[in-house]
Amino acid sequence: MAKSAAKAAAKSAAKVAAKVAAKAAAKQAAKASAKAAAKAAAKSAAKAAAKAS
Repeated sequence: MAKSAAKAAAKSAAKVAAKVAAKAAAKQAAKASAKAAAKAAAKSAAKAAAKAS
């Protein structure tokens, strides 16, 4: 009985840890891509402004 309880607890802990890690990774990726997109937009805007002037 104790064995199966420990197994279940370990399984759920692993599930939770995986969920948390996935969430954190997704957050980080979103942050990084948003940063890259902003950088690219600023670059192209600066280029366009330089061309226009």
